[in-house]
Amino acid sequence: MVSMGRAMRAVHVLPLATTLALVSCAHGAAVVDGVLEKGGVRVRLGPVPPGWNRVHVDGADLAYRDPSVDGSAMVDFRCDQRDDDAPLNVLTQHLIMGTTDREVVSEETLPFDGREAKHTVMRAKLDGVALEYDIYVMKKDGCVYDVVYVAPPGRYAQGSSDFERFARGLHAVSPPVNTGGARAPSTDP
Repeated sequence: MVSMGRAMRAVHVLPLATTLALVSCAHGAAVVDGVLEKGGVRVRLGPVPPGWNRVHVDGADLAYRDPSVDGSAMVDFRCDQRDDDAPLNVLTQHLIMGTTDREVVSEETLPFDGREAKHTVMRAKLDGVALEYDIYVMKKDGCVYDVVYVAPPGRYAQGSSDFERFARGLHAVSPPVNTGGARAPSTDP
């Protein structure tokens, strides 16, 4: 989870660091025709809104910056990790480590890609800077998927509907490889 904490810190800082040269970078896992692939797992993404720029964030599989609202979005998944059998609320808490003055706006468990996901909308401070967060955490076929949006208060609402369409469009299209080398069965069509 250490790299995830660094990724979240970088995503939190992206809206504030408009002078960074990250906007033109396109690193991370391969994305072809809207499908992110890493370690034998393929994930179809939701529609990427016009104006979102792909950026590199250490520890994230995919990240975008929305300069129109000074917001950022991140997608990360990992499979067959020892601590990933934790409940969704614990995995969500791992993502927001380092924030203070947390105020949960809404929190629900909802259907997401044939499983349940924890969906949390909250306000918090990172290093004293107020931000708003939209976080989805889902476990499926031995993998944990994190999809996060962060923007400054007052601008968050302008970009949240674009993020929702992007996040809710996520679909794992192939199961991960188990540690034993055999493919894990998927119960989804």
